[in-house]
Amino acid sequence: MRLMGLDVGSRTVGVAISDPLGWTAQGLEIIRINEDKDDFGLDRVAELVKQYEVTAFVVGLPKNMNNTAGPRVEKSREYGEKLAAQFGLPVDYTDERLTTVEASRMLVEEADASRKRQKQVIDKLAAQLILQNYLDLHSRS
Repeated sequence: MRLMGLDVGSRTVGVAISDPLGWTAQGLEIIRINEDKDDFGLDRVAELVKQYEVTAFVVGLPKNMNNTAGPRVEKSREYGEKLAAQFGLPVDYTDERLTTVEASRMLVEEADASRKRQKQVIDKLAAQLILQNYLDLHSRS
């Protein structure tokens, strides 16, 4: 069982992958996308699905702090629907509130990363946190 975690933004998608046992998540990369041109980076996702033998996707939902769904939640769900249609694999969704904030804090406090470096890795780290939170939650149930 190998899961792919995705942090879907308007310009990039952070990608993480689980280990084969589904215990830990590792950030992989950031895929550039262009929603206006219907370029969702699915060709690259397909390469990663094949390379890592992915069996399911986990897409983060950036809900508002009051648990309501804004426009980015809808865009993330639409991305998940594209994944399901193209790959025929299950897609699960998980609350990703504050994962980008947590990723940014980790980079600044723990790694002392520059702002430029942060922008290069923050979506990948957020995807890793999304997937790890999902794995932790589901390992207990």
